[in-house]
Amino acid sequence: MDRTEIKTPFFMVNTKSYLCKEKVLEIAKEADRLAEKYDITVFMIAPHVYLGIIQKVTNNLIITAQHVDGNYLGRGMGDTVPEFLRDVGVTAAYMNHAEHPMTLAELVQAIHRTKETGILSVVCSDTIEETKAIAMLNPDIILCEQTNKIETGTLSDNDYMKKSVDTVKKINPSILVELGAGICSGEDVYKTIMAGADGTGSASQISCSDDPAAVMEDMLLGVVKAREELEL
Repeated sequence: MDRTEIKTPFFMVNTKSYLCKEKVLEIAKEADRLAEKYDITVFMIAPHVYLGIIQKVTNNLIITAQHVDGNYLGRGMGDTVPEFLRDVGVTAAYMNHAEHPMTLAELVQAIHRTKETGILSVVCSDTIEETKAIAMLNPDIILCEQTNKIETGTLSDNDYMKKSVDTVKKINPSILVELGAGICSGEDVYKTIMAGADGTGSASQISCSDDPAAVMEDMLLGVVKAREELEL
């Protein structure tokens, strides 16, 4: 599978800062196997220091950074410059997550720089108003998730999900919409995609599980179920 090809509906696996190298690699390898088994585009989001290793031990994942800065090469102690990510095989990057927010100016510059370097941009949004503003910047993917729902085990209601999708698609139909927060099961994945999402994902439910492989497979089966019903 081309690591930059996005088949919808897609799925994102995010280990955030829950796990260290050994367990992150275990999850990445299993995600890689499942991506191939079910022919699903799977984004693997992990700490920056492990991304190059993940790229070397997998074949089917879109390797994704948890954050990217919009700076150019040069001065900038501690910055994550897009070229650094590209050099280790990263092909996508998150921006403006609720746990790593960015100013509008920072976001504009970071999206510009990812376009310059060929890295897919995944921009997080909370409210419908914020989603509308971000859609005007034309990122590749907008992750719409209510901050107060993150890691609560409670999905956003259908009204929020449908309004989020409609808001983005009216501005630019080519922007993919991910709906997240509170995804706990394959059934949640199914409901989210059936609400109009191009994709969804999970972090703590996978990373903090006693059996991450089983949780991932259940969630990917939710993708398969929705894909078959929608005839995608």
